[in-house]
Amino acid sequence: MRCVIARFPFELTKSGVLESMKGIKPEPGTGDSVTIGRRHYPVKQVGQVITRQDRRDFSAAEVSRAMAQLGFTCRTLPKAAPVRILSSLQHASAMLGTPVSV
Repeated sequence: MRCVIARFPFELTKSGVLESMKGIKPEPGTGDSVTIGRRHYPVKQVGQVITRQDRRDFSAAEVSRAMAQLGFTCRTLPKAAPVRILSSLQHASAMLGTPVSV
């Protein structure tokens, strides 16, 4: 499959990606990930290995799109829920076990 990552065309195949990632240990990931085989790799690590480019040259979305088109499972981390900041009265009340309504 032909895809463009960081403005460069690449011919990628599922077997080629599997071969490229063989023997590579997944880095601890905090962002989007791709499941290759039984391992979960950070998207940027996969992009660096298959394109041989610096991670700053491409976006995670470009690599995720290419991996999804090849049939790999891509996952994104859900956005964190907004944190509600309590006033000092609400905080003290919550510590005592009787929440104060706002």
